[in-house]
Amino acid sequence: MKKIVLTRKAETGPEYKVVRPAGPLKGEATVPGDKSISHRAAILASAASGRSEFANFSHNSDCLSTLTCLEALGVGIQRETDRLLIAGKGFGQFRAPSEPLYCGNSGTTMRLLCGLLAGCNFEITLDGDSSLRTRPMERVLAPLAKMGLKIIKDGPPPFTIAGGKLSGIEYLLPVASAQVKSAILLAGLQAEGKTTVVEKIPTRDHTERMLSAMKAPIEIFAPSFDPATLEGRLAKDQRERKISVTQTGTLVPLRMKIPGDFSSAAFLVAAAILVPKSKLTVREVGLNPTRTAFLNVLKRMGAEVNWKVEEEQAGEPIGSITARHSQLRGVKISGKIVPNLIDELPLLACLAASAEGTTVIRDAGELRKKESDRIAAVTSNLRKMGAKVGELEDGWAIEGPTEPAGADIESFGDHRIAMAFSVLGLVASGETLISQPECVEVSFPGFFETLEGLAR
Repeated sequence: MKKIVLTRKAETGPEYKVVRPAGPLKGEATVPGDKSISHRAAILASAASGRSEFANFSHNSDCLSTLTCLEALGVGIQRETDRLLIAGKGFGQFRAPSEPLYCGNSGTTMRLLCGLLAGCNFEITLDGDSSLRTRPMERVLAPLAKMGLKIIKDGPPPFTIAGGKLSGIEYLLPVASAQVKSAILLAGLQAEGKTTVVEKIPTRDHTERMLSAMKAPIEIFAPSFDPATLEGRLAKDQRERKISVTQTGTLVPLRMKIPGDFSSAAFLVAAAILVPKSKLTVREVGLNPTRTAFLNVLKRMGAEVNWKVEEEQAGEPIGSITARHSQLRGVKISGKIVPNLIDELPLLACLAASAEGTTVIRDAGELRKKESDRIAAVTSNLRKMGAKVGELEDGWAIEGPTEPAGADIESFGDHRIAMAFSVLGLVASGETLISQPECVEVSFPGFFETLEGLAR
């Protein structure tokens, strides 16, 4: 059987992956534990009173950065083959690290730690790799400063903060961001009075669900949330979502199995839709309705995709997704639905190149502030593969269908770019070369091996 993914080494330079046209993708698969939930599980467990236990904790490099930082703060972490044990210290009981906390490439680690440490009476410096040093941090430092966090050294990473006595605030998120929301809630659990975060656009709610499971003093006022009609409802419903917390001395330890990462599953689902004669089921996937807008967009594009919730862990719905090869049509994506599928937009852009008609994606300017400028990266790589794509300030206009040609793809060290164009490479003529393929370890260790195992 012909391998569809090869590893080659350039005559001068690092290794790259070669993706070749695939036969049908068949069978079942699972994906690593959810990245967003794993970050939050570790950080909240560190503030609990007692030992928390997690199965299927994500071992991607971003989540490992979170664990390394927590250990530097004195948190006891025990890694076993099939579970992770965390001995909580309680809010305000962390140890001042002897050197800056290095967050690697993980914006979630850096932003949530700012909230966790806001009540600690010591100075701390947070730093990251060259990519993280370019990402905006003022959006989280500004509201925390209103609560009483001291900014010793401002600016992009590395920056230095000092925690202390905090006061609750009401804060309207100027940009839809679950990371900023979570940081404020973490600080609010340590602040005098009530802290309320107001969202005009709902963002992923993993933090709220986990806090509820850990018996935190949290209240949520939210309009009804129906993912099947999310786009239409958001266009009409202007009511705000409010999440409030009050000070607590402790959180109840948590035991849970982390669901499979929906954003990782999306790449396998897209591959099954693109590759002729494919039928694939991804099992034990998180189906939180604030994450599944991607599936509803696929339905609008004509994809044969179905999903079913089968269990729940710590308030998180978990189930299976089944996808078949489908003929796609172009759609328009914009407005308040965009934050709920921001991570999947580069993948949707690749699918759009194979769809009949024009796909327009707008209101996604946040993509320019990710691990790479994802709007520019997608535009450049799609053009290399022969797609007709117009780059917009906040998205793309993509005319299809295109029969993609294999090309040298620049991943820019961005895991979502590398995986999206690997998927498109499965239906390209010739070989598609992916630079810096190791970047997929950030979210989906074993991605290329999983693809290879599904090819028939």
